[in-house]
Amino acid sequence: MLLGVTIAVAPALAVGNDIPGKVEPLPGFYGFSDDIPEVLTTTRLRQPKTRVPGTTTVIEGDLIRQLGINSLVEIFRLVPGMVVGEVGSGTPVTTYHGTVHYEQRRMQVLINGRTAHRATLSDMDWQSMPIALELIERIEVSRGPNSAAYGINAFLGTINFIARDPGDTAGTELRIMSGSRDYQRTFASIGDATKDIDWRLAFEKREFGGFDYQQEQGEFIPFHDGQNLNFLTFDSRLKLKPDFNIELRAGVTDGVNEEDQVKSGSLGAQANPDIDVQDFYLDSRFNIIPSADHFFHVQISFENFKRRQRWPVSVPKEAVLPFVNGICSNPAGSSVNCSNLTTAPESLSANLNADSEDSRLELELQDTLVLSDTTKLVSGLGYRHDTYRSETFFNGRGTSEQYRVFGNLEYSPTNWLTFNGGANWEHTDTTGQGYFSPRLAANLIFNNQHALRFVYSEAVRTPDSFEQNPNYGFVLRNVNAAYASELEGYRLTTGDIAREKFSDTLGVELHEEKIRSHEISYFGQFPLSPALLTLEVRGFKDEMRDMISGVIQFEEWNIDNSVDIDQKGFEVESTLVFPLTTLRASYGYLDQDTRYSGPLSYNGQSLREEEASIKLKLLERLSVRHSGSIAAIQTLPWNVTAASVFYWADEFRNSQFERFDIRLAKQIIQPRYTAELAFVMQHYLNREFELSSDNNIANQNQFFVEAGLRF
Repeated sequence: MLLGVTIAVAPALAVGNDIPGKVEPLPGFYGFSDDIPEVLTTTRLRQPKTRVPGTTTVIEGDLIRQLGINSLVEIFRLVPGMVVGEVGSGTPVTTYHGTVHYEQRRMQVLINGRTAHRATLSDMDWQSMPIALELIERIEVSRGPNSAAYGINAFLGTINFIARDPGDTAGTELRIMSGSRDYQRTFASIGDATKDIDWRLAFEKREFGGFDYQQEQGEFIPFHDGQNLNFLTFDSRLKLKPDFNIELRAGVTDGVNEEDQVKSGSLGAQANPDIDVQDFYLDSRFNIIPSADHFFHVQISFENFKRRQRWPVSVPKEAVLPFVNGICSNPAGSSVNCSNLTTAPESLSANLNADSEDSRLELELQDTLVLSDTTKLVSGLGYRHDTYRSETFFNGRGTSEQYRVFGNLEYSPTNWLTFNGGANWEHTDTTGQGYFSPRLAANLIFNNQHALRFVYSEAVRTPDSFEQNPNYGFVLRNVNAAYASELEGYRLTTGDIAREKFSDTLGVELHEEKIRSHEISYFGQFPLSPALLTLEVRGFKDEMRDMISGVIQFEEWNIDNSVDIDQKGFEVESTLVFPLTTLRASYGYLDQDTRYSGPLSYNGQSLREEEASIKLKLLERLSVRHSGSIAAIQTLPWNVTAASVFYWADEFRNSQFERFDIRLAKQIIQPRYTAELAFVMQHYLNREFELSSDNNIANQNQFFVEAGLRF
């Protein structure tokens, strides 16, 4: 479908682009200004930071590589107010201002404008995200509700990965990094840049052993939580005319995410329920510049996320009777002869699976128009169609659709004042309703290098398909002979399991979460010859209502719109650049107040005393009062670069995270090639576990070496 649309649309879009006297494309449509930092993500309109309606952190790819960051999720320790952790079997998560449980549903994540989170569960799988560290040009993080630009998933903000243009990576590059905890990462790319086409083919292999051990009943045992993933990506730009080009991208991901039998195995797993990952994506984007004042693009993408997860289970003989009592007391189990089950003489064994496959087709039209020296407009339409298939999570196949209209108007009546008004209207069939998310902002600009911003925004997040329409159950296969006649092929549902801890909310209809946000922020640049100081400060106050919280597990399902949050705080980000030295610092302070606002009973059953408290803690556990980073990069003689960075997160679920990293790199520059050798050390200052008592490392010093070659 994608290839057919590309072939059909390209000639039509190219028609009429040879008009005599037409203005050549402006560099600003593809490049960023170095005078006053520019961002694209916040409004979809390229704007200097003095005029953008909100705070946006920009992390350059060179900074990531110079600091020795070795995984995608670790990058966000550099962003004020963002916290990184691991849950479950070492599954990495990151969030802005907390409010996250196992699934990360409240930040929109993009790769070159393509939605990157999984379609049905709306969470972000950072381990299998298909972009290599070497190919990141920059990352823009719009901090604060951004639904006005990107819809309901941009509830707390937007992360946009902008990859290096294939024209900038022509040639061959090889890199390998190896280190502690069986870390191994291999990268290779080859490409070329010609008059008509720029292209790049890249391969990456990520291997990691995870944490060294977990805690189980007071004992420390090995933790099976690593990964072994392979990525193959292709990026290209076809330059059909000076004012018309096509970007084509594709990628395949294959490998294994390890899941621990003790931590993640359901119903008495007898083996590690590892996840086989098989993903792919196709992406095409048509860029058209009719004039120097007009730019628009059409983007069409298709993604498929396939997960295969299977494991054997065994229910001990003494536990079989309580187990089957749940089945027999459930009307769905009426076809089961319970008398045969209760007299069975041995343990029950079977095979289970949690296989799933979901896909997303997304189309977007965006138009950027410079109406005058004082007025700029970006507007567009979007459509998304998700398909999900899972015997376990949905008992079959289902679909969901979203369509949206968005726009942002920038108006500068004088050179010291800019207004931004933006909004998004979106309809989703998970709730059958439409939602309007506005943003209004005024920027007071002083001396073209300093700005004071006043921003008001609203956003919603609707429940995803699994939250709203679950049909959770495991089909029992290869059941042992004593039980096979009754239970072979039986679908064991959540309703069959007797849950004693929490109220059961299966079947309760969820509605949207809502946020109102107020921001006052400052951006400024201070030339301090021979240095340049950049400072950005954000103060915020957010009111979040009807937040969805609770436990989403087979044995426990009790999510509902039951938590209200009021939070305020401030964040600081600063960079001081000398000719050979770069200093960078970030800090975030968060004061968060949560309260239970849900019903006091379900189906005539009163909530238990601890239930409301646990729902609050689930949304608070990644909410950190103090967090930040301090980094320094020094260029030394003989092409040697030294870098160091300190990360911390205080009051992090009754613990602290403190780590100091250093990296020393030596470049060898020759006429026909460039080589680099580097050494990285991570020193954990705090020996306590991180977030979970299962997240333990044996050595507080972690070492890595890397070597790269480019020619």
